[in-house]
Amino acid sequence: MSEFQVTARCPTRAIIIFPNISNSKERLSPESRLLEAVGLAHAISIEVIFSGIINLKEVKSGKFFGQGQIGELRQIKEEQKADLLIVDASLSPIQQRNLEKELEIKVIDRTALILEIFGERAHTKEGKLQVELAHLIYQRSRLVRSWTHLERQRGGAGFLGGPGETQIELDRRIIDDKIVRIKKDLEKVKKTRELQRSTRKKVPYPVVALVGYTNAGKSSLFNYLTQASVFAQDLLFATLDPTMRKLRLPSGKEIILSDTVGFISDLPHELIMSFRATLEEVLEASIVVHVRDIANTDTQIEKQDVLEVLSSLGLKHIEDSDKYVELLNKKDLLSDTDKEYIDNLCQKHSSMIATSAVTGEGIGEFLDCIDKKLAQTESVEKISIGIEQGKLISWLHEHSEILSEKYEEDRADFEIRISKVNLSKLQNQIKKQKI
Repeated sequence: MSEFQVTARCPTRAIIIFPNISNSKERLSPESRLLEAVGLAHAISIEVIFSGIINLKEVKSGKFFGQGQIGELRQIKEEQKADLLIVDASLSPIQQRNLEKELEIKVIDRTALILEIFGERAHTKEGKLQVELAHLIYQRSRLVRSWTHLERQRGGAGFLGGPGETQIELDRRIIDDKIVRIKKDLEKVKKTRELQRSTRKKVPYPVVALVGYTNAGKSSLFNYLTQASVFAQDLLFATLDPTMRKLRLPSGKEIILSDTVGFISDLPHELIMSFRATLEEVLEASIVVHVRDIANTDTQIEKQDVLEVLSSLGLKHIEDSDKYVELLNKKDLLSDTDKEYIDNLCQKHSSMIATSAVTGEGIGEFLDCIDKKLAQTESVEKISIGIEQGKLISWLHEHSEILSEKYEEDRADFEIRISKVNLSKLQNQIKKQKI
């Protein structure tokens, strides 16, 4: 077992193990994956007293690890006086339970660790509901006699079940009821968000969504651009709840800038599904800005992980579309040689910008790029409408940006900036008016 020494201080003393499984499709190196797991633990102030890699030829169905490796883990636990084992993989309920029995220590897997972080980071009502839903879905999967009390029979008639209902059935029923309730509450939140989006479309402000691997610097960039006070630290999942601010571009055009939750490799399925409502902002965005930590040696692998999550949300091949911008952030951390290479790369790709949210380098070029992207989807038009056509004039105010307007006795002359889609709708309405 290869060992990495980590320093941190917190009451919870944890061992972190990354199982390096033969023929695994994992793209990150074992060392990078282990350091990422340590970063996840630090994000919720866990004291990591030991971290290491265990090479596995195959996963044991009952205990995940072989008996010799379990003995090694037991020795580490006793020497380090640990009270938590984090396995950076997906454990079945049986594997988790058997490891806890063998090692006499609390055991959690990667999914549980990420859920804990999300639970601590959620602040809005929607965020808390989504986290609770993901927790319940995960807990329900653990109801396979994970606890000794589940083997007892619940005798007698009761409100939630008849005679002889097992405790596991009762627990599952309680969780199912909670899941139904939370889904109903989330549906109400979703309708509220749809109403807010429709209101923004009427203004209209294009939405520019920041996406990227966790800790790529999205929130720092967001703060630099909007002068907001969004929580931004060198922590994984520093941002969970989506944050939006209005921003004026160099052209004078106003946009809504959206900071979203960071992505990560092997993001638990429960979270992808639960946070779909939050990530709908990305689906509706006029421009998707992929913020990358260009100073990270695994930046290319992280890029693929982000694109795969976007694809799972319905944005397939987004990197080939006109609405995609690739922001190579943390340029200030590069060597002079690497900076020169990145600058040459950006010159060859108009949708690729190198920036630093710390120094502000490249921010002007980024905003100009957004301006140009939006201009490709819009046109400036001059429209003359009869003064009696009140509904059409009202529609114009709701669905375009009025650059100038002048009223005569019987006419209203407008200069507008309008999307190509809305321009087609406007032309159809004018034709109907003439008919």
